[in-house]
Amino acid sequence: MSEDKRRHFIEEAIEADLAAGRFDRVQTRFPPEPNGYLHIGHAKAFSIDFEMAAKYGGHCNLRFDDTNPTREETEYVDAIKEDIRWLGYDWDDRCFYASDYFEQLYRWAEQLVEAGRAYVCDLTPDEVREHRGTLTGPGRNSPYRDRPVAENLDLFRRMRAGEFPDGARTLRAKIDMAAPNLNMRDPVMYRILRAYHHRTRDEWCIYPTYDWAHGQSDSIERVTHSLCSLEFEDHRPLYEWFIRELGIFPSRQIEFARLNLTHTVMSKRRLRELVEGGYVAGWDDPRMPTLCGLRRRGYTPEAIRDFLKRVGVAKSDSVIDIALLEHCLREDLNRRATRVMAVLRPLKVVIENWPEDHIEELEAVNNPEDPAAGTRRVPFGRELYIEADDYREEPPPKYFRLAPGREVRLKHAYFIRCERAVRDEAGNVVELRCSYDPATRGGEAPAGRRVKGTLHWVSARHAVPFTVRLYDHLFVTPDPDEAPDGDWKTNLNPRSLERLEGCRAEAGLAQAAAGDRFQFLRHGYFCVDRDSRPGAPVFNRAVALRDTWAKVQAGRVG
Repeated sequence: MSEDKRRHFIEEAIEADLAAGRFDRVQTRFPPEPNGYLHIGHAKAFSIDFEMAAKYGGHCNLRFDDTNPTREETEYVDAIKEDIRWLGYDWDDRCFYASDYFEQLYRWAEQLVEAGRAYVCDLTPDEVREHRGTLTGPGRNSPYRDRPVAENLDLFRRMRAGEFPDGARTLRAKIDMAAPNLNMRDPVMYRILRAYHHRTRDEWCIYPTYDWAHGQSDSIERVTHSLCSLEFEDHRPLYEWFIRELGIFPSRQIEFARLNLTHTVMSKRRLRELVEGGYVAGWDDPRMPTLCGLRRRGYTPEAIRDFLKRVGVAKSDSVIDIALLEHCLREDLNRRATRVMAVLRPLKVVIENWPEDHIEELEAVNNPEDPAAGTRRVPFGRELYIEADDYREEPPPKYFRLAPGREVRLKHAYFIRCERAVRDEAGNVVELRCSYDPATRGGEAPAGRRVKGTLHWVSARHAVPFTVRLYDHLFVTPDPDEAPDGDWKTNLNPRSLERLEGCRAEAGLAQAAAGDRFQFLRHGYFCVDRDSRPGAPVFNRAVALRDTWAKVQAGRVG
């Protein structure tokens, strides 16, 4: 079977269910908790949910798991919707909330109490953990486990009525305290919590746990395939137990490997810690693996979808090199990004044999990968800027840029020769005095002449000043957990952000809008940041030109 025809295990399971008549359609859902922003790991999850539904002619719901009001906000709901749509998916009119089902969940909980399958427990959270036992030893029954049904029902209704303080009692499923799976040892279904809910406000003072709400919400929506990451595999027996005991629509849970990337963390708790601790400048900091951070940095939906497709769907966890994600972005932007000349660390060049006020317009190709992108006109005059690194007083071997008496090509323009350097009082080179050859217009070499170095440049008179942010990996080690003192934050990269002021770019970039992407010749791909102001753009480097992943793959093939 060819690569593009090969099915992964979720597709095989869905097709087997349809063939066996277990389900006659496909319905999936994506259930984010609105307590933070989505990261690229969530993107893998919801892309599987939406694409599986689409492949088999079904639907995918968006359902917010809003069962923990102390952490949830409408801000996160709106951000999650924006991120999913940005990546190219839509739930149409099927946006739901677990809170939509609070009343039904409560009635089902009473049903389990009446059937003797749930009870009110007075143990504290610490006592519940102590009674639960270990992976190698059974738990102990709660002293409240055998309360009469009538007493449990009375206490549960009084919990809902608000008669007891927060944390005083819980409702627990009555399963098996000796079960090998700890999730089956009388898990908590409800806890008392007086907290303002972003949708139900103060209507409830008891809230369902995720394990109690999730499967039943799936059943209410008649979800056929509940696709989850591997950490929920041990929860599946409980998921199925609740459905079986209630006798409701039997949704099927299938687990897949979550996405893990090198040089970053994918735990929402840790990402929140980075934000709240001031280690980054918010959820949309371009160093973050959040979708809003990647978007702000300059990533495209197409690059992320391509990356997720290459990663594929697996049953076992692995760690993906972040270089693959960067490679996908380069491939996408190489096809679409306009090439421009921008100087990050300017050094002034004066062409002494160029007329003082003469300005010439030269033709520059916008994108050699896309002939339809056309060309643009760039001004050329007596005074230019080049990169400071493009000049060496004493050039090392294989250095083909400017040096005293050396000639180079200016991209789209002319050959120039360095005649002398001008220094300040401290001896620093602040200006180069050069000459140009009129016979080399457009960078064409006359017969018999050859130069090895080609430099980018901008006209000093027309250059747009801008600020650039150069981003690197958020962590210095591929695995942030590999820390001698056990603190993953000690591996944060102190050089993950470098800010440069006084950069210079082609005049056309003055009109660039937030989100526009360009290739700065020889530097990489850059995106206009929302912090830009008229006449003072700010650019984020999305990714450098050097492709480490492609080189590694080429080496393996060789």
